[in-house]
Amino acid sequence: MAVQNITSIAANLLSPLQTNNIPSNNNSTVNTQNFSDLFKNALNNVNQTQVDSDNLTQQFANGDNVDINQVMIAAQKASVTLQATLEVRNKVVDAYQQMMNMQV
Repeated sequence: MAVQNITSIAANLLSPLQTNNIPSNNNSTVNTQNFSDLFKNALNNVNQTQVDSDNLTQQFANGDNVDINQVMIAAQKASVTLQATLEVRNKVVDAYQQMMNMQV
């Protein structure tokens, strides 16, 4: 089993968050993606990681021919993506609360 480089794993996890819609210096038309679509894609990516981990764990528990290394890597990847998502949520909620407490 090949072990992936950490940068390739991070790139795969962050790919829904990165857009190729950076405007260039010329005046060409630029496609923009809504924040809600971007957020939905990121959450779908986290959900898919959780589902994949659950499927591999279930296959291993059933005695199917699944490598324990794959199961553990999928579980760790799911855990890291969920923790990162929760931290982003916490930061967004904190920023919202700070904005609501601002006096005008």
